[in-house]
Amino acid sequence: MTTLQILAAGSLRGVWPELMAAFTAQSGITVGTQFGPAGLLRQRIEQGEVCDFFASANLQHPATLRLKGIAKETGRFTANTLCLTVKRDVVTRNDNWLSLLLRDDLRLTTSTPLCDPSGDYTWQLFGNIEQRHRGWGEQIKRKARPLVGGPNSLPVPAGELAARWLIGEGHAELFIGYASYQPRLMLHPQLQVFTIPEPYNVPAEYGWAMLSPAAQPLAAFLTSQVAQQILQQHGFV
Repeated sequence: MTTLQILAAGSLRGVWPELMAAFTAQSGITVGTQFGPAGLLRQRIEQGEVCDFFASANLQHPATLRLKGIAKETGRFTANTLCLTVKRDVVTRNDNWLSLLLRDDLRLTTSTPLCDPSGDYTWQLFGNIEQRHRGWGEQIKRKARPLVGGPNSLPVPAGELAARWLIGEGHAELFIGYASYQPRLMLHPQLQVFTIPEPYNVPAEYGWAMLSPAAQPLAAFLTSQVAQQILQQHGFV
């Protein structure tokens, strides 16, 4: 039996094995998956890399592949939001998520815009802050350092969460990333995770692109009740 070849956004790495185990049990179809920043994965597909299915952390990359005639169908299958992870011992009694981002003594890291949707959503967050507090969003954006999710980024060790590793290795005290990581981040006592409230937060919509008819059963599975329950258990919306 042919194995479906999948390229999937790195933020799906924690949930994907359970999803694919359920898919294979249901369909009998096996899969092989490579993970990476969705923007870089889309570039690989555009440059001719063969795969059957692309799972992206945004809707734009699948739409681009369809417009170029590379993808046969596209769809949406889940969503995420952003959170702020902080080195716990720098948090004072009066701090909240926004005051921490504004503190000059704290270094902020993010993922890389254009290469990784997490970086794009983070820059949208800065824009939302700027709309409500003139000057603050631009101030935060200027201090943000995109250290992961790009072609020449720091290599996060396998199995590590970027926020925990960057803060633990002394690269920063603050990291903005996906809220789906929050349950795992909260297991580390040296970290404190802050929810970013509406209307500042940014909805992160996840989409797929079907590049081969053989992947049709997988596209259908991702919107099934079984798949949606697994995604919710792993912190996705």
